[in-house]
Amino acid sequence: MAQVHIVGAGPGDPELITRKGYRVVSEADVVIYAGSLVNPEILKACKAECEIYNSATMNLDEVIEVIKTAVANHKQVVRLHTGDPAIYGAIQEQMDRLQELDISYEVIPGVSSFLATAAALRQEYTLPNVSQTVIITRMEGRTPMPPKEKLSMLASHEATMCIFLSVQMMDKVVEQLIEGGYDKTTPVAIVVKASWPDQRIIRGTLETICDIVQNEGVIRQAMIVVSHVLDSDYELSKLYDKGFSHMYRSAKE
Repeated sequence: MAQVHIVGAGPGDPELITRKGYRVVSEADVVIYAGSLVNPEILKACKAECEIYNSATMNLDEVIEVIKTAVANHKQVVRLHTGDPAIYGAIQEQMDRLQELDISYEVIPGVSSFLATAAALRQEYTLPNVSQTVIITRMEGRTPMPPKEKLSMLASHEATMCIFLSVQMMDKVVEQLIEGGYDKTTPVAIVVKASWPDQRIIRGTLETICDIVQNEGVIRQAMIVVSHVLDSDYELSKLYDKGFSHMYRSAKE
């Protein structure tokens, strides 16, 4: 059995953690959670004697030291991240350190906020003849972007784009998206704290969204979705087309 479980806590709603994730949290002797983003309601699953650490106030060395000490004392550890830890979770550096220390671990995936955002919008990101590609990215900030992943270059595809960690730079986001090829009338939806009780949905276009964001006072915990799927006619899927046959169903006239 793994000594450390890296768990995706989901986007906010405590019921959106997986059953496996919930189980290991409830069994853990030590939980280190990303306190700036993880809903503390999930910690109610912890047993009374569980040691709980908020990693928002810790650096990497301190996190690893807590894990090392716990493992040396034969304790089960959960490292609890928001959403799915594979996306902007900074878990690779943690996993590399665990491997160096010969500490066994597993990763338990979670529901990403970009998927909770789609659910909140009641929107499919991939509509026939509109967009069949979803780009997950962020605006360049203190973490630089590789040259070929600049927002303006990605925008040239005019695919559905889910932009993390960038609402505080909305003016720069819009500037690069338009520079890259999106029309000013392209619809934009922003979901603040997707799946939380105080979730908010903001809609506009690339031309109007900056003023709307400023008026709403949105500065964090928001997913930006830019796509023509948000306001577009589309072809019906072939999957359920009665005239389309596949290995499970014959075509009907």
